[in-house]
Amino acid sequence: MKTSNDCLNQNYLEYVKQIAPKTKQKRSILHAFWVGGVICCIGQSFRFLLEGVFNLSGDELSSYVSMIMVFLGAFLTGLGIYDRIGKYAGGGSIVPITGFANSVVSPAMEFKTEGYIYGTAAKMFVVAGPIIVFGIASSVLVGILYFIGYRIF
Repeated sequence: MKTSNDCLNQNYLEYVKQIAPKTKQKRSILHAFWVGGVICCIGQSFRFLLEGVFNLSGDELSSYVSMIMVFLGAFLTGLGIYDRIGKYAGGGSIVPITGFANSVVSPAMEFKTEGYIYGTAAKMFVVAGPIIVFGIASSVLVGILYFIGYRIF
């Protein structure tokens, strides 16, 4: 026996299905693929440039490339360009490191009208904060396990 709540849920789902815009899945996947690829190619170009011109290698090279890509992601977000790229490419724009920069800068810009302390500083890590906390916590846990394992064996 159906309850009135089940009927309301079914009616609501049918209504949403009628008015929701149809997505063009193949086109969205293609856009995400090529935009994400272009972002990665830009990062690789910086890697080749820094390696060839400045003779950087190893961790130093990786650090500089990461810093450049984070800066570009934050800068393009500040100009409003990265949001347009995100609308066009969808998930292809959030996978590379520039997407992380965008997830930190976007909330900071959105809440800057509330002031530097309660707006920008408080809301900056709303999206990226859990990722940072989980990354730090898991690295500490792995370090402790490695330390214990190294002492035992």
